[in-house]
Amino acid sequence: MSKNPDAKRRIVSSRHLADGENWESSEIEYGMIIAYNAFSRWMTRCMSAAGNVDMTPLEILVLHNCNHRGRGKRLADICFLLNIEDTHTVNYALRKLLKMELLTSEKRGKEVFYSVSKAGEELCDAYRDVRSRCFLDGLSRLDMTGEEMREIAASLRALSGQYDQAGRAASSL
Repeated sequence: MSKNPDAKRRIVSSRHLADGENWESSEIEYGMIIAYNAFSRWMTRCMSAAGNVDMTPLEILVLHNCNHRGRGKRLADICFLLNIEDTHTVNYALRKLLKMELLTSEKRGKEVFYSVSKAGEELCDAYRDVRSRCFLDGLSRLDMTGEEMREIAASLRALSGQYDQAGRAASSL
């Protein structure tokens, strides 16, 4: 076995992106890919257990965002907070959630504000209960402090800013 640390097996999604310097960024990207997909599956399964089997991950995120702090949100607010550029996808999710009677809408001047309905709030509470029983109970086994989790979250937010900046740079090429 080689004593060269670079000879260790690299866990990446695309070997051709992991050649040369900074190959570790490909490891991070692979970690984000599998984490995103696991999180998406988790959200839909948690929501199913909470009582609604017909919601996509985006609809779940939008519902929880509209429930956040108990204040009405505009389409632009939701897109900004979730870092979603394609407003039409969020608008479609909002229409579906309104049709399911999980949200209400109120027009104030030219703006429409979305809030959770009583049924939407109850569904968010049920989701929270399932999340507590199925996810949070097992989280303690990771042997991470709350501060370590906060540092990971801060790093992920900083990394998202780097990807946003790189995306702007790529758009100008």
